[in-house]
Amino acid sequence: MLTFERPHAALADSYRSMIAEFRAAGEDLIPFPLAYENEEFDTFLRRLDDDSQGRNIPAGWVPASTFWLVADGEVVAVSNLRHRLTDSLRHEGGNIGYGVRPSARRRGHATAILRHTLEEARAVGLDRVLVTCSKENEPSARTILRCGGRLDSEEWIPEREEIVQRYWITLD
Repeated sequence: MLTFERPHAALADSYRSMIAEFRAAGEDLIPFPLAYENEEFDTFLRRLDDDSQGRNIPAGWVPASTFWLVADGEVVAVSNLRHRLTDSLRHEGGNIGYGVRPSARRRGHATAILRHTLEEARAVGLDRVLVTCSKENEPSARTILRCGGRLDSEEWIPEREEIVQRYWITLD
């Protein structure tokens, strides 16, 4: 059974094991809250709550909500919804970032978490969202397209040494 949840302490060990999988696979921690310190899990949860309310966030950041996709008691995917765009997020990052635990891929979890996150985007008043991915990340591009994405542009990002694709998804 899949559930879409806000982060909570009951799944702290599962969340941490997912991060360990990303690191063991040599992958970047995407979305960015995966890189947050979580040793003191209550402090971590407060930081996520502050992010979603726009409290105590760094200059230039926007309110952002984090969600988990949980399958049979295990965190299998994480998404992060930026409530609005800055020039920097329009360039790279967009409104939504998501990542799926390496051992849980190819099971529809990316599509599920993106679709649920799109519902949350509607709830915060967005009528369209920008989702970006590396051009070489074909599974992510297919997920975005499945969820209604339309390719807007591609650009070489020197800092990442790759081409980033930008997709817009209109929310009905």
